[in-house]
Amino acid sequence: MKTKENSIVLFQSKKIRRVWNNDEWYFSVIDVVGALTDSSIPKRYWSDMRVKLNQEGFEAYDIIVRLKLQADDGKLRETDCANTESMLRIIQSVPSKKAEPFKRWLAEVGYEGIQEIENPELAQDRAKEYYELKGYPKEWIEKRLRGIAIRQELTDEWKQRLVEEKKEYAILTNETLKNQRFLVCHKIEAIL
Repeated sequence: MKTKENSIVLFQSKKIRRVWNNDEWYFSVIDVVGALTDSSIPKRYWSDMRVKLNQEGFEAYDIIVRLKLQADDGKLRETDCANTESMLRIIQSVPSKKAEPFKRWLAEVGYEGIQEIENPELAQDRAKEYYELKGYPKEWIEKRLRGIAIRQELTDEWKQRLVEEKKEYAILTNETLKNQRFLVCHKIEAIL
């Protein structure tokens, strides 16, 4: 459960309010727009920007939700909020130097995604690199990547055998885990 202590983040010393909703963070659009534009009236800036986005075919109301966030006066007020994916899309449309690093990063991530579609091995190489950067041991990384590949092969096999329902997947996964635990216990007993 996310707590109130986690409800404000800072971006270049600007407060960005956020709230945990439907198992993900939602950020105040006005706070993000204000931080990226230095607008004296970020609410009006967002209103004008929303009109422009709608003219471009971007339906803001499809991705924006009104959630109660604490206002400066301490009261909870409904505020336009967006999840991370939607917020990144909004940031793409902000004409500001402060938004440029985000835009470059999004372009880079998009390009990497296209490369990975063309060459799926790149995705595995990048995953390995990210795990290394996070400090995981090489042995753990190798096991993790092997486990992912095995799980993908297994679910592909289940699909070929027409396993469709989530309940069936859950039963098969549970049986697989039981077998893995049995093998681990058997190995431990053999060592002892």
